[in-house]
Amino acid sequence: MPIIRILPHPEYCPNGTEIKADTGTSLCEAMLENGIAIEHACDMVAACTTCHVIVREGFRSLGEIEENEEDMLDRAWGLEPNSRLSCQAIVSNQDVVVEIPKYSINHAKENH
Repeated sequence: MPIIRILPHPEYCPNGTEIKADTGTSLCEAMLENGIAIEHACDMVAACTTCHVIVREGFRSLGEIEENEEDMLDRAWGLEPNSRLSCQAIVSNQDVVVEIPKYSINHAKENH
């Protein structure tokens, strides 16, 4: 069972953590099932960017990025080459390390 290491995030996971996930589970589902309340405004259908994460290790082990995810990622705050929508990033049999960006599009708008 792969391990997902979440780097510290001031709101969602202040101390960082490691969680186990079944192969075939999305990063978003795994986080939610383990008490990390990452935003997911579109109910995990790749129609927003609120669940955007940056995959620091294990990027290539995740499922392929489809065109609709790529299109949505173009709108994400803090986009990096290893960015994924956590609702679409499917865990394989390898461990991954993810960072939840400081802001999402929703969060950035609420703070202005």
